[in-house]
Amino acid sequence: MALWTKWLITLGAMLLASILAGLLWNWLFNADIPSYVSGLVGGAAAVPVWEMLRRIGGAPAP
Repeated sequence: MALWTKWLITLGAMLLASILAGLLWNWLFNADIPSYVSGLVGGAAAVPVWEMLRRIGGAPAP
């Protein structure tokens, strides 16, 4: 799998996780989510997605 493809999939997963976290936060607390929490959720979602794509792509571990 090409690096740019992994990048796009990971970016999409980050955005989706951040949006879902924002919607859930708004539903639970009826307020906007702080930006640092949204970034934390997006970043935490990126790590397992990138690792999964690395294993699917067959690239050797660094």
